[in-house]
Amino acid sequence: MDLDQVAKARLNRRRLVGMSLAIPAFAALPISLRGVSAQGSITVTMVTDTAGLGDQNFNDLADKGGKQAAADLGVTWKVIESQDASQYVPNLTAGAEQGDLSVGVGFLLTEAITAVAGQYPDKKFLLIDSVSDATNVRSVTFKEQEGAFLAGVVAALTTKSNKLGIVGGQKIPPVIRYQVGFQAGVKSVSPDAQVIVSYANSFDDIQLGKELTLAQFNQGADIVFPVAGRTGIGSYEAVKEKGKGYWVIAADVDQDHLAPGFQLAVAQKGVDTAVYDTIKEVVDNKFQGGNANLGIKEGFVSLQTPGNRVAPDVLAQAKGYEKGIVDGSIVPPTTEEELASFTAPPQPSPIPVASPEGTPTS
Repeated sequence: MDLDQVAKARLNRRRLVGMSLAIPAFAALPISLRGVSAQGSITVTMVTDTAGLGDQNFNDLADKGGKQAAADLGVTWKVIESQDASQYVPNLTAGAEQGDLSVGVGFLLTEAITAVAGQYPDKKFLLIDSVSDATNVRSVTFKEQEGAFLAGVVAALTTKSNKLGIVGGQKIPPVIRYQVGFQAGVKSVSPDAQVIVSYANSFDDIQLGKELTLAQFNQGADIVFPVAGRTGIGSYEAVKEKGKGYWVIAADVDQDHLAPGFQLAVAQKGVDTAVYDTIKEVVDNKFQGGNANLGIKEGFVSLQTPGNRVAPDVLAQAKGYEKGIVDGSIVPPTTEEELASFTAPPQPSPIPVASPEGTPTS
């Protein structure tokens, strides 16, 4: 499903560079401001990371949650796009000045949102993918490693070459959790499989994403997992160029429309729902600062298979591992250090799932 369908179909519950944290004069206006107006007194402003809207990924997904909240709850939704990291503080400052809730999208905004929240203690803030110690910030992180683990299981059981790839944007905690979770899933079912890991050091370089993906395909990988924001669009261009027999697995959201038929599965993450739910808490006067870490059990992380391209027996095996994650018997690693000491769990019993027609697929 595309991003519009994501927001409608139940709202399934990303360069760290030097920046000045001194709060500038409000006259330092954001370069790009877009908004959805509504009849209501509550204004919510989202500040993107440098990939901005149109990344077909993280920022767009957060935007969908905000737009849905505007439609459902009557708030005014605005978006300020950050052209570079130096704009995080002025953009968040603008959000605090003009509204009630400011949403910082991504780990890269952590220091900026903490600084601005301290200057505006009477305003509310939402930080996605990182944790702030400011008391008026709701920090939402996700257990990306859980969905990535299942994606690794699927990839390892699907590959013909026994070689897989990961293309990362920047090496920050959420991306690392995706990386090591995927590697652990692969290790659990195919310990001899090779996983090639490459980092673009950018979330906004489509051409480099394509080059890194093609390099992995040319080294023998037949499935690549891009965790790279807008850079990951290049992975879809690469798989289209390679053609039949090659796959990508999406992170965060279904992107099959970028290369129809070449996306195997999605390690989905409910950024949209986190945005929507926090806005609703503001509307209901129930907002509280603090931290939330959300995964499969909480309904914010999942493995999705749009297009039904995963073999039924492979999906059944992944469902068995999913059950283990939910009951706590399987704990995917979150860091490279944890991955190094990770021991593959006993193989769980497969769990057959129903096809769209209601017939068991396995």
